[in-house]
Amino acid sequence: MIQVIKCSKYSALALVISLSLTGCFLEGDDGEPGSVGTQGETGTAGTNGSDGSDGQDANASISLSLVGRIQLNPSDPEGAAEIVQFHSASKTIYAINSAADEPTIEIIDASSLTSEVLTNPLSSENLTSIALVLPTEQSGVVLAGPTSVAVAGDWMAVAVPAADKATNGLVLFYNGLDTSSPTFVKAVEVGNLPDMVTFTPDASKVLTANEGEPSGDYNIDPEGSISVITMVDGIPSDTAINVSFSDYNGKQAELETQGMHFPNPSGRTINGTLINTTVAQDLEPEYITTTNEVAYVTLQENNGLAIVDLTDNSVKVIGLGFKDWSDYQLDGMEDGTVSFGQYDDLYGMYMPDTIASYQWKDANFLLTANEGDAREYFFDTLNADGDQDEDLCTAAGGQDFDEDDGCLSYTEETQARRLDYAAGSNLDTIAGDDPKDFDFTAYPLGRLTVTNELGDSDNDGEYEALYAYGARSFTIWDNNGLVVFDSGDDFERITASIHGNAFNNNNDENEGDSRSANKGPEPEALTVGKVGDKTYAFIGMERLGGIFVYDVTNPYDAKFVDYVINRDLTEGGDIIGDSAPEGMAFVDANNSPTGAALLIIGNEVSGTVSVWQIAEN
Repeated sequence: MIQVIKCSKYSALALVISLSLTGCFLEGDDGEPGSVGTQGETGTAGTNGSDGSDGQDANASISLSLVGRIQLNPSDPEGAAEIVQFHSASKTIYAINSAADEPTIEIIDASSLTSEVLTNPLSSENLTSIALVLPTEQSGVVLAGPTSVAVAGDWMAVAVPAADKATNGLVLFYNGLDTSSPTFVKAVEVGNLPDMVTFTPDASKVLTANEGEPSGDYNIDPEGSISVITMVDGIPSDTAINVSFSDYNGKQAELETQGMHFPNPSGRTINGTLINTTVAQDLEPEYITTTNEVAYVTLQENNGLAIVDLTDNSVKVIGLGFKDWSDYQLDGMEDGTVSFGQYDDLYGMYMPDTIASYQWKDANFLLTANEGDAREYFFDTLNADGDQDEDLCTAAGGQDFDEDDGCLSYTEETQARRLDYAAGSNLDTIAGDDPKDFDFTAYPLGRLTVTNELGDSDNDGEYEALYAYGARSFTIWDNNGLVVFDSGDDFERITASIHGNAFNNNNDENEGDSRSANKGPEPEALTVGKVGDKTYAFIGMERLGGIFVYDVTNPYDAKFVDYVINRDLTEGGDIIGDSAPEGMAFVDANNSPTGAALLIIGNEVSGTVSVWQIAEN
């Protein structure tokens, strides 16, 4: 028998004392083990709980839903909705309609708009419009169609070029917006071909970006300029001040070292005239964003930026440089599939269209939609029968002839395969140099649209680099023209992930991968606005039609937030939904008829104005 010493439960010290003084008692033999108890019955299972609601994307701090829509000119919609503006006091949308029989501004009532999401966003319409027909002649000037519209307070300004290339354009001023009944007040002459008009934030000035494009044969080539109209006691002045770029004449080489681009036919005789284009003639202001003191103007075709000091109307021009594609994915091959690659010696000319601005830590930051744009001009060479004549084109010094377009006076645009490269170079292996019987799978950049004006650094006829149009991105710049953030290859990679082979679609037909070799998605429309305590950038893809959203609150820590699209991309189908966002307007929650922030978009090809509500998650 084994004796077990069992002691009381004391601390270690107490146990020692107990053993030494009192001893322990002896326990008897172990008893037999007791029988195992019976197992209790299993309880019935509880009912399943209801499924929880889907969670929001971790990075989506806002969400967009379509709450308003109208199609203008349903029978012929293309061009019916371009630039849009919102008048907060009357809750009215103003949109340029270039497809109407007469030049028109559409007045769209949004006062009864609610937060109710459209049940069929591709085709539903819940907005109505009234047409404001613009004059076709004013102050002795025959007018073309409107190009831009801006509103501030009770005023509306409409930019209208002259029909004649050699004649300056006008800004038409209307008053009475507070009652949604704009009445014409006056016309003010500005520079040649005003393409964009805007008010300063305090509505003390009206500015226009005047492109001054040449005639098709370059025999007429007005200077580009920026016009400033001062509002005196709330009334627009009768005359504008034109800000010229003539001080930069003779400084083209200096600007080119900054990364600017000057494509033109200088030195050639076209239609009997020797062309000698100055810097001021070549610069073509495109779009303006402005504070009360400084205006920032994109020079799209020149890959530059003009900065105007509005206190003295002095102007500074800077080049934007080039984007190196070697660190990013790019599809430059229209083979019907997603075909990304990384390429050395390939650069993008930013060539921004829309520009916007905002402040961070009391400093100005600029946002650009880097669309890209090539120069190509035709003119008529008609014979006695009224037909285009190739012999007359040759005699006039044309570069090429097209039966439909006429005589080509100048183009910088070409495909990479049509350039010559040094034997054994990297470009020779990826772009090729034989335009006949071309194997595009062997040469993935063979059809890439590039300029023939850049890339041949030693002018020996053999190219060392390729320069493509646009940067397929949006960029944040500081006010010195330095890159703070670029979205890189986000637009193509994200749309390829979502749409597959339907990405890089064109805007007038459903054919996937049809724009990969030519500027890709073409970011064009852009605006910026504050939702809650964050600032967001909204960027529209002209070709595909989708909208990207980025949190740019801190420009040095910009983040992708969301992507939305309201277009049916079914291969071979008709354009259904919204296509080709051309202009955007942001409406903050305090001014919105729904009580939430809105994004208003003019979609040029579909002729639709769409209204997205922005909700905080």
